[in-house]
This record gives sequence, structure tokens and C-alpha cells, in this order.
Amino acid sequence: MALAGTHRVPLTLRMEGLPPEEVIFGRSAVMQELRQRVQKFAVASVPLLIQGESGTGKVVLARYIHSRSSVAAGPFVSVNCAAIPGSLLESELFGYEKGAFTGAYVSKPGRVEMAHTGTLFLDGIDEIDLPLQAKLLQLLQDTQFSRIGGGEDITVQIRVICATSRPLEHEIAAGRFRSDLYYRINVARMELPALRLRIDDVPQLAMHFYERLRKRHKSSAGPVSPVLLRLFEKHTWPGNIRELENLMERYVILGSEETIAEELANWQRIPAAPQLPANGPIHLKNVTRKAVRELESRIILSALEANRWNRKRAARDLRISYRALLYKIRQAGLPAKRSSETAHARTNVPLASD
Repeated sequence: MALAGTHRVPLTLRMEGLPPEEVIFGRSAVMQELRQRVQKFAVASVPLLIQGESGTGKVVLARYIHSRSSVAAGPFVSVNCAAIPGSLLESELFGYEKGAFTGAYVSKPGRVEMAHTGTLFLDGIDEIDLPLQAKLLQLLQDTQFSRIGGGEDITVQIRVICATSRPLEHEIAAGRFRSDLYYRINVARMELPALRLRIDDVPQLAMHFYERLRKRHKSSAGPVSPVLLRLFEKHTWPGNIRELENLMERYVILGSEETIAEELANWQRIPAAPQLPANGPIHLKNVTRKAVRELESRIILSALEANRWNRKRAARDLRISYRALLYKIRQAGLPAKRSSETAHARTNVPLASD
């Protein structure tokens, strides 16, 4: 069954406003080189893979590519694969027929159908389980799929863009990702640099977020001073653009540069060694263990914030098991999940909604 080109898509899945092109690519040499590659690949209707650390702007780049592609008039349907449990992801992607399983009282189209004549963006492609990877491979090869519980093949016309924050070659070597699917989605590949590698773009990005967030919050906060911008340029930005946006949101709410400067200083500061006695024995093992725990706690908190408190992704970024991360979170006394209380403890203001 072929879907008609007039297939209706919920408004929430259509394109929203993009940042200006000069903000997306900035002025750094590495981003200008990427810009040239984007212009070439955007018009080619081939599968595309975007790689880059968490928070580098992969979703924005995917939306920009869609807006410049031959399917720009169609829908842009984004799926965060890491946010949907593996048991539900198949039905979310491919839909299901009435009676396919308990609770399936009506037929439901999936995101693949919704993306017909447009772009399907799979963010966190490495989070898809192996059995579902096989079904996705079939879709890419034949442009056909079937709903869960359905016996009829459905043909769609879509462009697939995938994104990941970790090298898929490593996932293949570990047996977690199919090599044939990798070669299918890797027709064109783009690597988004970390913000610390495009530091020249920080002032422009900061001013863009300032203007947008000031309007959103109806803030009277004054423009960012050159002093604070110089601090921004010295920061390593472990959370990348997302961290910068969050800091600017705190600034427009608080209107205090001192609070933001203190926040940046906290990340630069290595935990101080515990106070040692002037005389008497020093228990070096205990002192070292305490310092390591403090540093480990801050690294874990940084990973959690960079991944918006997605503990599964944070564990993989830290190269530890999910169970080990949960244990370390409890051991360090960190909150089990992101909350307004957590944000209040770190910023003295309620956490702004995304």
C-alpha cells in the first residue's frame, strides 16, 4: 500500500522556526568547513549520519538540512530513540493494527508513516535494539514496512537522518549495532564539533540565546558584558551549546552576572584537599579517597546535566554500567532524577521548562 502525498501530519511534528543561518554555523573555521559540506548534502536525498557530543546541536542541524532539502515541503518527524523504552519503540516507529496486542483497541500509524514525503530524524540511533535495527534496515532498503500485527506492506517516501553522540564503529565492535545498517545510514556523514573546538562562536551564540530567552521570560536583564563573554571564551563547555543555553537562561532570569561567573568558576575549580593537621600522622589513603569521591561526584553530575538527566546515556558517556551509575549516584548523595529542587540547589532559581 502506497501512502498519498497529502498524508496529514499533526502540527506538532512539522517544522518550527530555526535559528538564523549565521548563528547555526557561526564564524569559526571548523564550522565554515562543515557549512560547505551541509550545502552539498542537503539537496541530495540520501541517508545522512550526524555525529557529535551531546548538546552540540545535532537536532538543529538536522532540521536545517531538512529545510534545504528536496522534501522541505513535507513533515520533519523527530524521534528521540533514547527516551522511548525499547519495548515501545517499534510500535512508536512503525505503528500497529487493532488487536495486535493487549490494549491495541484501534489502529495507530507510526512515526515512519507520519514522515511520508518528508524527513524522519532518528536521534540516538545507537539506542535501538538489534531486532528493531533489522526492521529499520528493511525500511531503508525497500522503502517498505508493515505495522505490528499487519500483513500488508506500506510504501513510504522519506529521507532518513540519524544522529548519535558516540562512534558507531565502537558499537559495532561491541556487537550492539549492525554493520549493514551502519553502512546504509552512513552514505553521508557529518561530525559536529564540540563547543570548546569552536570557541570563536561562543559570543554570537550567547547573544542569540540572550535575545530569544529575554523575550520568552519577558526579562529586563541587561546585555551580557564583555567581561562575562571573556569568561565564556575561557570555559571548556563540557555540556556544549546546551550548557551555554542553560547558563543564558539563568542569566536572563536572575539578571546577575556574578552568579553565572561563580557557576563557571565552580567547574574550573579542582576539589581542594581536606584540611590536614599541623602535627600528627596523615592518613593519606583516607584523604585521597575523599578527594577522589568529590571529583567523581562532580564528573557524574556534569554527565547527568549534559544528558538532561538521562541516566542511561550518562552511564554510556562515562563508560560504566547503568547499575554502577545508580550506585554511585546514591553513594554521592546526588538526586536520582532531574528536578526543580536540583536546579534550585545549583542556581537558586526554579528550573526553566525546555
